[in-house]
Amino acid sequence: MRSSESSRGTGGPSGAGGPQQGGKAGGGRRAQLEHTGLRHGWTTGACATAATTAAYTALLTGEFPDPVTITLPRGQTPSFALAAEELSATAAMAGIVKDAGDDPDVTHGALVRATVRRLPAGAGVVFRAGPGVGTITRPGLPLPVGEPAVNPVPRRMMSEHIAEVAERHGGSGDVEITVSVDHGEDIARSTWNPRLGIVGGLSILGTTGIVVPYSCSAWIDSIRRGVDVARAAGRTHVAGCTGSTSEKTVVAEYGLPEDALLDMGDFAGAVLKYIRRHPVDRLTVCGGFAKLSKLAAGHLDLHSGRSQVDKGFLAELARQGGADEGLVREVAAANTGLAALQLCQAAGVPLGDLVAKTARDEALAVLRGAPVAVDVICIDRAGTVVGRSTVG
Repeated sequence: MRSSESSRGTGGPSGAGGPQQGGKAGGGRRAQLEHTGLRHGWTTGACATAATTAAYTALLTGEFPDPVTITLPRGQTPSFALAAEELSATAAMAGIVKDAGDDPDVTHGALVRATVRRLPAGAGVVFRAGPGVGTITRPGLPLPVGEPAVNPVPRRMMSEHIAEVAERHGGSGDVEITVSVDHGEDIARSTWNPRLGIVGGLSILGTTGIVVPYSCSAWIDSIRRGVDVARAAGRTHVAGCTGSTSEKTVVAEYGLPEDALLDMGDFAGAVLKYIRRHPVDRLTVCGGFAKLSKLAAGHLDLHSGRSQVDKGFLAELARQGGADEGLVREVAAANTGLAALQLCQAAGVPLGDLVAKTARDEALAVLRGAPVAVDVICIDRAGTVVGRSTVG
């Protein structure tokens, strides 16, 4: 669910303060990302699993394993130092400081706690949302309304480790697990969770347990959950927006509700590919002129580090729009995409509309015939519409 492990409206995830390495403040064993020198980190789901394992072990044996070792879905066995522990006759709590490695992750440094309480035989494993963990209030997410926002894979990981600890130490495996994140409600305000109807805090996420630096997988997962929520709410028109200014533009243009707005950021391809498999009647793509010129040129990742504005491409579009050869040369030599646009505006050449139309054509090509009508709106930094396509 959205991406409680990435932040909104900044063009990419943002970080918080990080933990120290080792000892009681440690966030877990640190791994190196091959070839790049960047460190992997651990998801909130992995941290919650480690905390759960330590807490249940202490509840059964009276001692907290520190560090505590878990097995991830792909077989890795990281160890995590405990940052907090409490034990009573009926419950145990353990806390792990999340280490996101070198990923700029909004939950980096957060203290993830799991409190495990005994339940009567046959009760199974029950999950609760503690402070800082959200509750689902809208349909369309992987869990029913009313459930704590602990995603299915972390639930499975925690349940499997409960069963292993129970077998090892003679427990029944019938427990209540309350997951909490210190300051999670404040952190969640910079995520998609409020928009998706996850209230009260963060989501506990992760499918592999590992955070790969700059993979932006949480952001892309949030885009998918945003489409799911919009469809479940009966929205037939959604908008993929590159930022808050473009969101304001489509709201002004079409009056779309918040749950129809997809915080696309740079990931145009993620929006288009998911909507190809899960169609809606209409998709509006709205963003800055320069970013959408990249989509028009065939790029599906619009980040400045992974695609560049092609002034030669813009010059050819300007030629198609009636620019003389002198203007074509000026556009090709322009310092920025905005400068190229302004040159064409002054000459009456509709470069903004041409970029929007070509970007729409590229979007339709990615949709591969899915029954989705598409239009594109290009804006400048002030939010003024500088180009638009028809609906096609």
